[in-house]
Amino acid sequence: MRRREFIAGISAAAWPLAARTQPRSRPVIGLLHPASLQSWDIQGPAFFNGLGEEGYVDGGNVTINYVWGQNRLDRLPALANELARREPSVFVAVGGTAIVRAAMAATKTIPIVFLVGSNPVDAGLIASLARPGGNATGVTILTNDLIAKRIEALHTAVPFATAIALLTNSTNPVVGNAEANLAQQAAQALGLDLMVFTAGNPDDIEAAFAVMARQRVVSLVVGADPLFLDQRDQLSALAARHGIPSIYSDRAYVAAGGLMSYGAAFAESYRLVGVYTGRVLKGDKPANLPVHQVTKIQLAINHKTAKTLGITIPTALLVRAEEVIE
Repeated sequence: MRRREFIAGISAAAWPLAARTQPRSRPVIGLLHPASLQSWDIQGPAFFNGLGEEGYVDGGNVTINYVWGQNRLDRLPALANELARREPSVFVAVGGTAIVRAAMAATKTIPIVFLVGSNPVDAGLIASLARPGGNATGVTILTNDLIAKRIEALHTAVPFATAIALLTNSTNPVVGNAEANLAQQAAQALGLDLMVFTAGNPDDIEAAFAVMARQRVVSLVVGADPLFLDQRDQLSALAARHGIPSIYSDRAYVAAGGLMSYGAAFAESYRLVGVYTGRVLKGDKPANLPVHQVTKIQLAINHKTAKTLGITIPTALLVRAEEVIE
């Protein structure tokens, strides 16, 4: 059986009782992800690289048990509790504040390594960045704070647009509302109207684009959400079909055919999560490991998609781009 098939088959209810009770010959990492394998296919390699830097190899001297939230935030507390009951050596929680809160509510003793897109101190997750305290530490990146920059970049590429659309996840209203508020401020500063659309599943995404087409939307910002990363192929295809220039939070969308992305260096972020996971396995205490702040931002542009859409990307954007796909 291939590795991909094995991982995809693991769920919160699928592990046999024998696996829970038999003696362990190697440490176990319990990894809770809010989305699915479709996202992890992009994020996982960097995590494995970081883990390898500390001398750990999945399936070699460490075992990783994966639990997927399948973009159902309401399921996260139950999934986190189930994973904590299996007492992994390290609990890895990636994908946002909600998933970290679920992990921290599930255990006060198992070490937690997290990845969040907000300030974990402001969110009440840790005491301080330098000395987190408690049983959790990890990596923080910029996500919502970049909405304004995405709008500016898209407006530079599509200067004729008088309005801009924002697509958020209806099942994650806390993040969606924050994105909408920041987008509203950025749009107003540029003299643009903002239209907000929501979607909670692939069918909703299809329906949202149908409405955008009827309302003649000419530029779109897609929210930074695991649901949308899972559906990156669908989003890029719909944007192309309806001729809507779009900007995203991760270069994976651009690789899938999206026009532009402007976001944090996710590969570096997941590598650091892997490094910290390895350090905790070696005995380092989360309370004493400072939270990494990844501040590097990357702009990616799909020049081929721009040509298909009939858009001329300004030289000022092209020279800033970390990656240009021809």
